[in-house]
Amino acid sequence: MNIKREFSKHAHSYQKFNQIQTEVAKTVVSTLTCKEMAGCKPTKILDLGCGSGTLYKLIDWKIEKFVGVDFSSPMLALHPKSKTVTCKLGDFNDAALFAALKKEDFECIVSASALQWADDLEKVLRNIANLSLPFSLAIFSAGTFATLHATAGINPIIPSYEMLKELSQKCLHVNAQKVLYQLEFDNTREMFAYIKKSGVSAHRNLLTYKATKKLMQEYPLHYLEFEVVYINSFSNA
Repeated sequence: MNIKREFSKHAHSYQKFNQIQTEVAKTVVSTLTCKEMAGCKPTKILDLGCGSGTLYKLIDWKIEKFVGVDFSSPMLALHPKSKTVTCKLGDFNDAALFAALKKEDFECIVSASALQWADDLEKVLRNIANLSLPFSLAIFSAGTFATLHATAGINPIIPSYEMLKELSQKCLHVNAQKVLYQLEFDNTREMFAYIKKSGVSAHRNLLTYKATKKLMQEYPLHYLEFEVVYINSFSNA
């Protein structure tokens, strides 16, 4: 599975199919206030897996520095640009990226709907911890598309809530919170178009055309399920 290629392929349509990601990013942004900063919001922000800028567009306060990192050039091309915004082509699986970021001046780390694709999530979380900054992370977990997976007889390929809960305590020394979402559709065709183009799909290329058609006929719900795990160190969360 080539995740980078999939995200790049659907970069331009992604913004039309990211309703849940937007809700998730809103939640992440809403946490960015802490007592340690005298109740102020951070003005120097690092966004890991920034995509086309969903999270950045939700920030409604003046910022001094925003660095968005993503491994998809087409996604970064869509990200808003300004004197205070830097888009960096990079892969959060690469330890060298974190070594470079550690030399920069940030007040917090954010990530919304990206880290579930880490090659080694424990390693990535330890690298985040090594930056010694407040963080607010949102990670899609294996309960996403639960009924779809059960109907198709396939296993999810992103981390489970239990794994994320364990890793958040082990690597970041904070608790994880699970939130469930549902997104309704008028028909299964619209639903599967969303799955293909939204960037949330946890079963890319695992089904043949025939199996996909059968799944569309047998899927019992008019909505998709999403399971998101929030992990953050902000004191007001």
